[in-house]
Amino acid sequence: MKIVSYNVNGIRAAMRKGLVDWLQQVNADVVGFQEIKAQEDQIDTKALQEAGYIYQYWFPAQKKGYSGTGIISKVKPKQVVFGTGIDYMDFEGRNIRADFDDFSFMSMYLPSGTNDARLQFKFRYMDDFLVYANQLKKDIPKLIISGDYNICHQPIDIHDPVRLKNTSGFLPEERAWLSHFIRSGFVDSFRQFNPHPHQYTWWSYRAGSRERNKGWRIDYHMVTPELQNDIKRSIILPEAKHSDHCPILIEL
Repeated sequence: MKIVSYNVNGIRAAMRKGLVDWLQQVNADVVGFQEIKAQEDQIDTKALQEAGYIYQYWFPAQKKGYSGTGIISKVKPKQVVFGTGIDYMDFEGRNIRADFDDFSFMSMYLPSGTNDARLQFKFRYMDDFLVYANQLKKDIPKLIISGDYNICHQPIDIHDPVRLKNTSGFLPEERAWLSHFIRSGFVDSFRQFNPHPHQYTWWSYRAGSRERNKGWRIDYHMVTPELQNDIKRSIILPEAKHSDHCPILIEL
């Protein structure tokens, strides 16, 4: 089972840049999207069906052209859950989960802290989501929570940890929360296999950041320990350029 997570920064724009052809090449069984920025009737669902993704589930934000998540799959889930039941998260379409026979997969888009108000919103989300996730894994021991966490965990995960230490996405409080999240019962699957620096999943569009690999690793496949031994590989796919993020892949 191959699973991809991808913040597409607008699925319509990503599809115009060749996303569907890329999906056919990668041939993942399940794909979780973040930041779709579209309502379902604005998405070319037929093109995705023709690529083999018969089962499609979209959870857009109430605000049009903003946020939103989705899951497409070649395998029919037993159940799909839209949102967390926490209203302010669900208004922005930030969580969607598909339950399969042997595991459950969530596509999550954690807020960014672009200004003081959004940073406080992010902290509130982080606190409430940690409680939600800890309860969820009691009910679903084999759980993958993938997506854009908008946090670099360690200095190795960001190109300039000294200069960016006071920037949202690498604040001490955000990094401490991610450490707490992992200690509560999740494994950063990429770091299980790859201890090396300069491995990033997001680059600013400014100043040739991607070409110079001045990036941040903010996208994760976090898995519960019950799934850890089932992971064959967990990799970053930086050659895909349909977004300012690149996709990440986990294989069970």
